[in-house]
Amino acid sequence: MVRMAPWAGRRSAVLAVCAAAVLGTGTAPVRATGDVGLHVEAPERYVMYAADEGARASNRGFTVPVGVRGGTAENLTLIVDASELAGVARLTDTHCTDRDMIYTCDYGSPNDGESMAPFGIHGVAGVRPGEGGTIRYTVTADNAPTVTGSTRMVVGGPALTPHGHRAVTGAEPGRPLRFTPAFTNRTGLTGTEGVGLKITVSDGLALDRRYGNCHYQGSRSAWCEFPTRVAPRTAYRTGVPLALTVGPEVINGSLWYETVAWRKKPAGHTKRGRGAPLTLVRTAEGEAAGTPGLIDVRTGRQADYRPVTGTVEGRVGETVEVGIGVRNAGPGDPGLPEDLDRPGRLEVIPPEGTTVTSIPRTYDDFEGGGGKWACDRPKKSGGPYVCDLGAPPFGMLPPGRSSEVTFHFRIDRKVPGARGSVRVFGPFDRTPANDTAPIPVRAHPPAPRAGRSPVVSAGAVLTTAAAGALGAVLLLRRRALRRRPADT
Repeated sequence: MVRMAPWAGRRSAVLAVCAAAVLGTGTAPVRATGDVGLHVEAPERYVMYAADEGARASNRGFTVPVGVRGGTAENLTLIVDASELAGVARLTDTHCTDRDMIYTCDYGSPNDGESMAPFGIHGVAGVRPGEGGTIRYTVTADNAPTVTGSTRMVVGGPALTPHGHRAVTGAEPGRPLRFTPAFTNRTGLTGTEGVGLKITVSDGLALDRRYGNCHYQGSRSAWCEFPTRVAPRTAYRTGVPLALTVGPEVINGSLWYETVAWRKKPAGHTKRGRGAPLTLVRTAEGEAAGTPGLIDVRTGRQADYRPVTGTVEGRVGETVEVGIGVRNAGPGDPGLPEDLDRPGRLEVIPPEGTTVTSIPRTYDDFEGGGGKWACDRPKKSGGPYVCDLGAPPFGMLPPGRSSEVTFHFRIDRKVPGARGSVRVFGPFDRTPANDTAPIPVRAHPPAPRAGRSPVVSAGAVLTTAAAGALGAVLLLRRRALRRRPADT
């Protein structure tokens, strides 16, 4: 594993992101004879910036990861000789010692690798595509053999701008969906190194993997290479529409593609198509609608959200727990809640005669853990508790899955016929008839308090005393009658 140093540079330019996506990495040979070994994980070829950007180009995304195996590398040092880049790039923002474009970088003593941005790259006016130079690495450590490596740094061809697309609606499961990638070279430069096209689809969509000049990573990503020399201020599209298949649970999906004026297969794309090669042909500029290179796919499928509830049962005075939540009865999968504008909510109204004392947040969130209230409390008396289905513990709800929070209800008194309610609002739910469920109550008498005699009413005490007195009077009278002499 390679850790990024805290101050390592990040890709700040769109071109840098594209370059990282399409360039493979090579590993310098390791000449290790001891227990600790080193290796350089830098790319074999790296596009610094697009030629048409010239002096405006800025790229702080180039890093040199150094791997360590077999223990701790003592006093690890990287030396980068970038002297061949003079005239084609301006190197600034270094975190290393710089002398005549030779950079010495101290990596400390890592035991599993480090990564460093030795410098930031800025463009130079007047350069042509393909110009560049080779930078060379030397990695040393006190307790490991020295290793070397190199990267060919080049100026890329002209920036190629993908066209915009309107959303595709009504896509049906299993039926192929057609789309046509297109782009324009809006610069005055000719692309001399061919064209690379990368296509990626979201989960649930699958690309057709047939074209012989395309390499695939599963069915969700493709990298296609074309020998085409793209002319200045000219638009191109693929010679035929491409196909993808929509899965049975997809509600909304997306496809996005990017085009670059060079050819270098990215890592992970190992499966080559067996059919005829895909081609590029000239076309019109294309419409301006939509985000360039992005195609939204909408099926119209629903996710039927249904409430999960339970019975509040216990003695008066007790606090009981009830799981309340939502279940997705399908058939659609809404995907990641953070990707939805409105992920949905639960509204819970407690039964009369009860009080919600807490809804514990027992999960770990980004703010450091749980708390007493996982849902928002009512804004006014008698209002609902509102649970956001886009926040933990609610999350992804594929068909058949449910998610709950625990409501703590205190039973204050018995109210005949009392019941609360749970209502769920789903972002793709078009079956409102099953969105509400009751929360029944079974309230039992409170338990007798230990150590106390049953309570007896004052009237009962008086009645008992009176009965005792009357019995005593009758007994005395009978005794008196037995003692009187008989009449003569």
